[in-house]
Amino acid sequence: MIELQSVYKIYFPGSENEVRALDGIDLRVEEGEFVAIVGKSGSGKSTCMNIIGCLDVPTSGQYLIDGISVSNLSEDDLARLRNKTLGFIFQQYNLISKLSVEENVELPMLYGGIPQEERKTRITQALERVGLAERRHHYPNQLSGGQQQRVSIARALASRPHIMLADEPTGALDSKTSMEILSLLQELNQEGNTIVLITHDNYIASFAQRIIRIQDGKIISDQKNTPQQEKPEKIKTSEQEAIADGH
Repeated sequence: MIELQSVYKIYFPGSENEVRALDGIDLRVEEGEFVAIVGKSGSGKSTCMNIIGCLDVPTSGQYLIDGISVSNLSEDDLARLRNKTLGFIFQQYNLISKLSVEENVELPMLYGGIPQEERKTRITQALERVGLAERRHHYPNQLSGGQQQRVSIARALASRPHIMLADEPTGALDSKTSMEILSLLQELNQEGNTIVLITHDNYIASFAQRIIRIQDGKIISDQKNTPQQEKPEKIKTSEQEAIADGH
């Protein structure tokens, strides 16, 4: 489903300030996998996610989704790909404060040209799936952080993406709520959704089926994993350790 072939992302190439954010990455993610890409700040994990999400382009190398080379697509084609194939879940939720819950979930489908009746059906299904059907007329400032993140997940689900990209999805949440969101991502994966999780936190990564570690723009390990299922208090400990380490 996702394939990166010798992908480089180089800033200021040829200069004394040259930065190789990605330094020859080879990566393949199959349909239905739950993959965590783990690395410290500056490791290249966010650059990798931006390229997978078609938010940035490689300096060189090939990126293919379902066998289609992204580099051959026009800006309009890329926009359609992001809208229909990729679902995004961000650390800060990225909800529009003046829109209700259901309007936030609906927005990507409006851009995607989904008919109104189909939008209504998808909104209801997505909000029921994340347990927020009764909050559809609320606004983001009337919800807790965990509920806002669930709206973000519903928004991604409603577009029926092939791939869900979760960038530090628990970074702004407390330990208990983080556990709930990670458990929900596991459930969505078990239902057939392909999920790529970006995180600096080893314990949060342990909820994935496969853990890819990145350092200095290179993949240093790629291993199968038996996912965690509980113990949310460990998330807090791991986050505290990360803060202590300056990450």
